[in-house]
Amino acid sequence: MTDIAAIMQTSAVIPVLVIKDAAQARPLAEALVAGGLKVLEVTLRTPAALDAIREMKQVPGAIVGAGTVVTTQQVDEVKAAGAEFIVSPGLSQPLGEAIAAAGIPWLPGVATAGDIMRGLDMGLSHFKFFPAETSGGIKALKALAAPFYQCRFCPTGGITEASAPDWLALDPVLCVGGSWVTEGTLPEIEARARAAAAMRR
Repeated sequence: MTDIAAIMQTSAVIPVLVIKDAAQARPLAEALVAGGLKVLEVTLRTPAALDAIREMKQVPGAIVGAGTVVTTQQVDEVKAAGAEFIVSPGLSQPLGEAIAAAGIPWLPGVATAGDIMRGLDMGLSHFKFFPAETSGGIKALKALAAPFYQCRFCPTGGITEASAPDWLALDPVLCVGGSWVTEGTLPEIEARARAAAAMRR
């Protein structure tokens, strides 16, 4: 199992996917991977999410993870579905322990210095800055990243195709999460993915 740092450095943009129909999952993953975005985050916001992870896992080259994981029960469920990494909106000790026991790379959400310090206490150094725009945007992350120089981030929440390059220009930012990539038809999604994949930091 690869680590979260390697996953974050695979693609400049990680599509955040809300899948309502598992039948759409595989064609969507094929379009994103064809466009150059291999790391896919399927959020557990819909009943179809676990089946969507299983479907996307069948696409060659796709690295499929589970997002919006907030309980230890969900850790078991996404592991059974084959998730290769886990993303959560926040950070808690019980969730961290369950994910560590499952042996799955974890990208926990942080928004404050206290969040990051709790993560460091747990041996973590890679975080999702969430919700990025409403937590103060680029200025806030710059301020947080200065004392926590050893940490690396994936800002997510309110990031657009227009603002992503500004975030990716920050040294502590390895990638960004965004849902804009999945708008439109499959050919449009592949084109958006290709544009996003070109946003190397």
